[in-house]
Amino acid sequence: MIELVSAERCVACDRCIRVCPTDVFERGADGVPVIARQDDCQTCFQCEANCPADALFVAPYTHPQPQDPAVRDERRLADAGLLGSYRAQIGWGRGRTPGALRAIGPALGPAAQATPITS
Repeated sequence: MIELVSAERCVACDRCIRVCPTDVFERGADGVPVIARQDDCQTCFQCEANCPADALFVAPYTHPQPQDPAVRDERRLADAGLLGSYRAQIGWGRGRTPGALRAIGPALGPAAQATPITS
């Protein structure tokens, strides 16, 4: 579920607003998107994946959790490398490579890689 939009990092590009399939965000008066309908978030990570400034944090749960202030503590999330971490895992962004092709399936061991697939 979307938990944080960093006003400090945001470049007001509106990509998160445009890609959100459930219209979770609204454009704030200062241009920074605000989380207007958090309960509508489907935890699809599209906003975080498309944010060029790594200004978003989507927590990996789809249902409301007991209030955990750590998921909205920007400094703590930044220090832990969690702001934009989904985007980094899928290799999106300048200078990144998909060290996370495993994001689409399990890592294959040497035996599985050497075994040809026959039909």
